Amino acid sequence: MTKEIGFIGVGKMGEPMAGRLLDAGYRVHVFDARAQAVAAIVGKGGVAASSPAEIASKVETVLVSLPTPDIVKHVALGADGVIAGSQVKTYVDLSTTGPRVAAEVAAALAEKGISALDAPVSGGVGGAQKGTLSVMVSGPHNLCGELRSLFEVIGKYFYIGDKPGMGQLMKLANNMLSATTLAASAEIMVMGVKGGLDPRVMIDVINVSSGANAALRDKFPKAVLPRSFDYGFATGLMYKDVRLCLEEAEALHTPMWLCNTVRQLWSDTNGAFGPDSDFTRVVQLVEQWAGGVEVKPPKS
Repeated sequence: MTKEIGFIGVGKMGEPMAGRLLDAGYRVHVFDARAQAVAAIVGKGGVAASSPAEIASKVETVLVSLPTPDIVKHVALGADGVIAGSQVKTYVDLSTTGPRVAAEVAAALAEKGISALDAPVSGGVGGAQKGTLSVMVSGPHNLCGELRSLFEVIGKYFYIGDKPGMGQLMKLANNMLSATTLAASAEIMVMGVKGGLDPRVMIDVINVSSGANAALRDKFPKAVLPRSFDYGFATGLMYKDVRLCLEEAEALHTPMWLCNTVRQLWSDTNGAFGPDSDFTRVVQLVEQWAGGVEVKPPKS
């Protein structure tokens, strides 16, 4: 396998992933709509490109890490997109787009002789920096195996299946649970604090009890109790993932009673604080509805 690759989209998640690949000895050609983001990777040894098509005309394997399905489709299939490249053979999508977009992109690229893998990741910015992401890969088994060493630079490799979009479905299932546990934990913590409980004690008790979850293990101690609300994932992206999951459930005719309620809370959070806000601000919305309670350690 060549050690020369392309990487498109070097934001909060893409930048540390591209950086780890550079550190692992890959020669990384990089493109992002933001010149400052490209410059950061170039400063670490990356090679700047002016478009997705330029990257795809220089390397055989192109990875993308992008925020929305529409941007993914434009980068992959646009007039100056990956599909217009002359050298690319394999396209790897690390984004969260949903199964149907993954299948649509894969079908269009296949007509040009380009193999598409969807390989969404989970673990947040911290996981991207440490190389501990979970990487949910779907596509031709042999090709996925050939790229396994690349995926293992950024995290733990999971082969999900050979059908385009299976990795995306796995990611949506995970993120729906993540969104649900954070939303439910917000309501529980606000209730407890309003009733006089110390949130630190609540977290300590719950994390060694049957209610333990990632929101109370990581997000609350790092971003809610100190009132920084800077965990590193945008409200708009979480709301997008929740919507994609529910759209897929509807297409599959599977019930999502509880998750529809969770979707409404994320919609309200997105409206109240904006899509660029940190997703831990969902707690602040519940606090406001509870009359101004704040989940923070008592002064005493």
